[in-house]
Amino acid sequence: MTDPDQKQQLKQLEDKIAAAKKAQAPKPRADEHYSMANQAWRMVIEMVSGLGIGFGIGYGLDSLFGTIPIFLVIFTLLGLAAGIKTMIRTSREIQEQTLAEQAEKDERA
Repeated sequence: MTDPDQKQQLKQLEDKIAAAKKAQAPKPRADEHYSMANQAWRMVIEMVSGLGIGFGIGYGLDSLFGTIPIFLVIFTLLGLAAGIKTMIRTSREIQEQTLAEQAEKDERA
């Protein structure tokens, strides 16, 4: 029916298609475990840095003006609020990324 030359060409074409599919296939993520730990540390650092910056500004203003530690308390609380707001934003980014990856997996299936 088909001559050997056509069979050879067909085989080469199938090999090329298989190689292209293999190249585009998603690679397994070996660092999945570490990425969650990195995200957790990122959130902790954001919280501590907000507190630290607020504390530093408050302490500096109290020292500058010679007041009771009212600025220290106010700016530490503002730093806490800023840290919490940043953590919430980060968690939303993580959630959106996770949902997008899940939708991509469902689309492929």
